[in-house]
Amino acid sequence: MTNINKIYIAAISAAVILTSCSKPNEWTLKGSIEGASNAPIAIEASENGIWLPVDTLSTDKEGNFSYTHAAFGYPDIMRLAMNGNYVYFPVDSIETITIRTSAENFSQPTTLSGSESAASIVAVEKRIKHTVDSIGTQSALTDSVLKQDLAKMILANPAGIVSYYIICKQLGNQFLFDPAVNYDNRILGAVANSFSEQRPNDPRTRFLKRVYLANRPEAAGSETKDTIEIKELDFFDITLSDNTGTSHALSDAVKRNKVVLLNFTIYGSEISPALNVALGEIYNKFHTNGFEIYQIAIDEDELYWKQSAKNLPWITVYNPPVGKDSRKVLVNYNVQALPTSYLFVNGQLVERIQDYDNLASTIEKNM
Repeated sequence: MTNINKIYIAAISAAVILTSCSKPNEWTLKGSIEGASNAPIAIEASENGIWLPVDTLSTDKEGNFSYTHAAFGYPDIMRLAMNGNYVYFPVDSIETITIRTSAENFSQPTTLSGSESAASIVAVEKRIKHTVDSIGTQSALTDSVLKQDLAKMILANPAGIVSYYIICKQLGNQFLFDPAVNYDNRILGAVANSFSEQRPNDPRTRFLKRVYLANRPEAAGSETKDTIEIKELDFFDITLSDNTGTSHALSDAVKRNKVVLLNFTIYGSEISPALNVALGEIYNKFHTNGFEIYQIAIDEDELYWKQSAKNLPWITVYNPPVGKDSRKVLVNYNVQALPTSYLFVNGQLVERIQDYDNLASTIEKNM
């Protein structure tokens, strides 16, 4: 059974230094935001798929801003954030990137310039927007003409940062190039091979290889090896403690049960009570037939989680929202919004849950 959307994550780690003057080993972001006088904005970077604020600054009274920091050792994608909206921009080396946009249409800049990659990202966004405006987001995700046009852009320079940007592009929290789809995964494989050959030390290279191999169909009896060689994992194991301090491994739950729901959540969120009520109904219906829930809480208030979890019948464990080991768990399962859930069937990771309304029927058909 095809494993889907296992570990679709970005993979970078950069130390960022804010300075007040431009030096040869630094790059600069500058621009203006119409209608954003003295407004707070943020520069964000992705650390293993989790977007984190690098620094915050404010526009001046005319909406202008300027930001400088140390150059990376490899091309990168960063983003400018304001009020939950984003403009993504590439950093190739030490250039000056210019962004001009408005507060009203922040995510659709009128100017993104300063490098060839910046111009390419503008072209990518315009092409995607044209399709979304014409047929809607859901239809765009499977539009073959759009995919072919973007694939041509990728294959023109598969080791380029713009190709990586396209591969990781999401529409409505779904990846435009889904590695579970054979055509999409072949394009991903081309990027993975190119990164492996031309950027072996780039922190994204291992990620690309892993995602490609995790979703590549196996030909029966085939002994052919790809250029990429990496050990393929069925899934990332997790071992965390419950409210009594007892450790529980995800792999043990998967081995003991036919179907396991891995659920990342925050008990203190508004939707948590309703979600757990729904999960309780599903658990009571299928548990005796080999169904288990491995629920991971990411609450800031650990005591609140302990009090809430002590009466739940399924496995509920705690993963602090901060810390290197804690982030690794979230990164491995591409947790960018909550709740996030995956389904394991007969020892295999088979599905990322997109439709919670039909969760019970999804589980039932796999029992």
